[in-house]
Amino acid sequence: MSAAPKRSGAIRKSKKGPSVGTGGYGRKALEGKGPTPKAEDRTYHKAFKNKELAERSAAKRGGSPARGGSSAPRGRSTGGRSKNSEELVTGRNSVVEALRAGIPAKALYVGIRIDVDERVREVLKIAAERSIPVMETGKPELDRMTDEAIHQGLVLQVPPYNYADALETVNATISKFKKGHVKNAPLFIALDGITDPRNLGAIIRSASAFNAHAVIVPERRSVGMTATAWKTSAGAAVRVPVTRATNLTATLKGMKEAGVFVIGLDGEGDVSLPDLGLATDPLCIVVGSEGKGLSRLVRENCDLIVSIPINSNMESLNASMAVGITLYEVSRKRSA
Repeated sequence: MSAAPKRSGAIRKSKKGPSVGTGGYGRKALEGKGPTPKAEDRTYHKAFKNKELAERSAAKRGGSPARGGSSAPRGRSTGGRSKNSEELVTGRNSVVEALRAGIPAKALYVGIRIDVDERVREVLKIAAERSIPVMETGKPELDRMTDEAIHQGLVLQVPPYNYADALETVNATISKFKKGHVKNAPLFIALDGITDPRNLGAIIRSASAFNAHAVIVPERRSVGMTATAWKTSAGAAVRVPVTRATNLTATLKGMKEAGVFVIGLDGEGDVSLPDLGLATDPLCIVVGSEGKGLSRLVRENCDLIVSIPINSNMESLNASMAVGITLYEVSRKRSA
């Protein structure tokens, strides 16, 4: 009997046996290449070219581009952000007050299907007159931008706050007062160790209510003009300048040389606020943090330490409350 003929194209199977390994020589080929680089770090990506253009533009202006090569807002500002970071003004009152005062603005974000009232109409009108870009944005995105703050459908993106020099502002105000260009005697508030932006905002609001000429904050270890401060001030920050002192102690010394009396607020003060006799003179009110109070050097450079009489069961007042009470008393004595 003859063997069956082999079929054309048949696959011949063989029993699989043990295979020889590479001895580890191919291990590198199996390893990954690490995490994917950021878009702005890949030379072939559009973001890399945009970053280069931003750096060249910043170099011509003498500045530096924003981190990450993007100017998009990344949420509400905090005290730990760079002093060159942008700020977000949130809420209808704050936004309309900021626009009325002509504060520089980069963009206005308006909620989709926003409930339009007189403030919204005015905001849109001013934005159109000043050619501020208006972007209609959904509520989830507005919430993300503002870290869930109450924005009421309006968010204004503004450049970093432009701090004036504290001592230059003081001298300019005194000069205007002597020439009769300023009606009330110069009145300033200096903050010593205040780190809560809500305190700063509330102090600015009181300063505006009682005709103070400027608020002074130290350059280091102090709160700055964040979006939270803008929000708490309810727009008053557009009327009262916030100035910056490189060294608060040196600034207080310079103010005293210029004829300004410096008083510090402390529960253990030598003079009670109702007995203060310097209210009608050029005056600087210095307030410390609620926990630590006035620092040693600042206290030593005050002409008087003033206390606010309160119920003995209350240990201390909040810094913004103490400033508000003092400003009211000074205003009352000046108008008497």
